[in-house]
Amino acid sequence: MEFEQRLRAFQEVLQKTVATDQNGGSLQTEDALVQSFGMLKQLRSSGNRLFIIGNGGSAAIASHAVIDFLNVAGIAAHTLHDSAVMTCMANDYGYEQGFARVLDCFASDGDILIAISSSGKSANILNAVAKSKERSAGVITLSGFTESNPLRSLGDLNFWLPSADYGIVEVGHQFLLHNISDRFLAERQELK
Repeated sequence: MEFEQRLRAFQEVLQKTVATDQNGGSLQTEDALVQSFGMLKQLRSSGNRLFIIGNGGSAAIASHAVIDFLNVAGIAAHTLHDSAVMTCMANDYGYEQGFARVLDCFASDGDILIAISSSGKSANILNAVAKSKERSAGVITLSGFTESNPLRSLGDLNFWLPSADYGIVEVGHQFLLHNISDRFLAERQELK
């Protein structure tokens, strides 16, 4: 696909992003981004922690987002994919429980989990979301592919990109997370 076609396809998917709340109620994407920003501002002021998870390319996006939220927003942000910890959890409890086991030790009321999965079907991500909710942590999800993927209805706020193209979905997730972290940067610059 040539560059211009790819760019149009990406723009079209972003424009068709579906955002929902915990009850499945439809939100404008901008409203959901504003609400995400508000949740993270509250998290920062309360001193709680942000956990961001994903597999493969989504794990790389999680790492990048952690840097942005630490550096720009001053949020205590963490990924959970340290290789020694994850291989221990996978060996002892199965890969599907890896993130959930770590969150069982760390997540608490007022924390937030951002769960990223292109397919929205990764068992370890779904189990981590369930554990976070059990521990009274807030949840923001980013998914793609099929409309029926289970992740897209599990968060307090959910962003679903209607595409089966990994590249477009992954870059779209990064774009949405940057949009949220850039709001902290804009706020900081306004205060100067």
